Amino acid sequence: MIFSAQQIFSDDQAITVSADSTNVIDLGVAGTPFDAVAALNRDVGKGNPIPFLAQVTTTFTAGGAATLVMNISTGATTALGTTIASTPAIPVATLVAGYQAAIQMLPNKIVERYLGVEFVVATGPMTAGNLTAGITMGNQTNVTGA
Repeated sequence: MIFSAQQIFSDDQAITVSADSTNVIDLGVAGTPFDAVAALNRDVGKGNPIPFLAQVTTTFTAGGAATLVMNISTGATTALGTTIASTPAIPVATLVAGYQAAIQMLPNKIVERYLGVEFVVATGPMTAGNLTAGITMGNQTNVTGA
């Protein structure tokens, strides 16, 4: 996987309770091109697949059976709020250093201005755990090992 510095939502971000990513992408204001009669529609997911990846950089721990869900979200403000894609609930025991959670393609119809990640901790809190998340050039799909 190759991350772009401009498309990182979280760079080794500590997640112990539900939180938004430290960075959001400002997709800009949809405007009207010169001499056009109407504004362009924004649809970021259209065209080539846009892969998302989150990788655990520090193993997560919790006092109980906590889980983590990552929601790719959009919003009219940086507060986000509209979920467009999600990972399944990932148990704390699975969130070890090196674990990767991927959404292979962002959906079409991303029409709001801001794009980011909402991390939802259930049955938490976590006592430790960091991850890096962002849009990648492509996600590794071959899995090795037992």
